[in-house]
Amino acid sequence: MGRMDGVKSYIKGLNLVEQTSYQPRKSRKYKSEIYEWVKALFFAVILALLIRAFVFVPFVVDGSSMVPTLEDTNRLIVNKLIYRINSPGPGDVIVFHATKEQDYIKRIIATAGQTVAVRGDKLYINGRIKDEPYLRASKEQAKADGFVLTEDFGPVRVPEGTVFVMGDNRRNSTDSRVIGPVRVDSIVGKAEVIVWPFHKFRMIH
Repeated sequence: MGRMDGVKSYIKGLNLVEQTSYQPRKSRKYKSEIYEWVKALFFAVILALLIRAFVFVPFVVDGSSMVPTLEDTNRLIVNKLIYRINSPGPGDVIVFHATKEQDYIKRIIATAGQTVAVRGDKLYINGRIKDEPYLRASKEQAKADGFVLTEDFGPVRVPEGTVFVMGDNRRNSTDSRVIGPVRVDSIVGKAEVIVWPFHKFRMIH
């Protein structure tokens, strides 16, 4: 009996050692998993902040100056990186710092060195008629209603380091016809896509 009792005590001791050594290993594994998740979350947040700061930024349209292309409260994604690679070009829809407190969204009509004018609801760039496909329906509607979409102005030569912008809602837009050409270094970025309302999700042209 003594021998059996000794064997049982030995086995019990082994089980106790196994249990006490298993618990710390399990605890260390659990802590390691938590650390990995925290680290992954930290880097995800940093990446999101970097993307927001240097690549993309959300923007909410305020007002009707870009109707019919954009409507009030549309939510957009603005590409901040693109003009570090390419120059702003005619047709681009851009967001820029109009004042220290407010950003505007308008369409680039002409760039530095170009001459812009409107005669008889037709846009002239360097003396040549420039088609504006994004305004065809608006121009037809204006003509049917007995008025022009864009009042005559110009010619205006666009200074170096600036772009000439107008809203697509030409009869209700505070743009370069009022505030003058926009400095390129005040441009936040190019409006790329409408993300909300979701049923109007599309690229901006």
